[in-house]
Amino acid sequence: MVDLSRLDKWALGKCFDHSVLPKNTKEDDIRKGCREAVAYNCAAFYSASPYWTPIVVEELSGSDVMPATGIDFPFGASPGILKAHETEIAAAAGCGAVDIVINVGALRDKKYDVVRQELKDFKSAAGGLVTKCILDVCFLTDEEITAGCRMIAETGIDYAKTSTGQFEGPSMEQFLLMKRALAGTDVKLKVAGVKFPRPQNAYSFLLAGADLMGTRAAAAIIEALDQMREIGLVPPYKG
Repeated sequence: MVDLSRLDKWALGKCFDHSVLPKNTKEDDIRKGCREAVAYNCAAFYSASPYWTPIVVEELSGSDVMPATGIDFPFGASPGILKAHETEIAAAAGCGAVDIVINVGALRDKKYDVVRQELKDFKSAAGGLVTKCILDVCFLTDEEITAGCRMIAETGIDYAKTSTGQFEGPSMEQFLLMKRALAGTDVKLKVAGVKFPRPQNAYSFLLAGADLMGTRAAAAIIEALDQMREIGLVPPYKG
């Protein structure tokens, strides 16, 4: 669990995966987002497609911010073989992390063999990359969230992620359900799709046990750290 009392703004950056994801994104938007991720010491910068990865790799060169992308983003409905191929493209282009969107329809239909196989193929295609699986919990029941988390753990995915951030974000109840479902496993938790008031909600998820936050608003949330300490939501800095 992240100890916010030990983090200043610079160290806090590693709790965030910064992103530029809208479909009308231009190259200038990607480059600006990369520079912002470097300026705030983020863990990774995400684009919505490996198409942008060469530019991301170029912009992040010389920094320790990881180039990353979504796989079959944001719908996750492509056949697993296409997801695996897209993952291979991302790896070859220089990504260090990849986030696959789970096949929500297959999960809701309880076609667990389909879901499990696509996650296995994704993990294999990713090789040594950091792997994250997006559930988009806003579309799922508690039973479906639990089942998805269990398959993420079974297939060795590194992170379970709440949402794409393109639809509704998670409730705290849904996040805690994921946390309980993954207790005792090596799977870490990533939250995305945090809604307004965004700083307060983001810090609440970190305090509740999130390991990473995925957001296009990383800079604003990090800059709000002093204010969150002032109001008592975040504990005082101990150094």
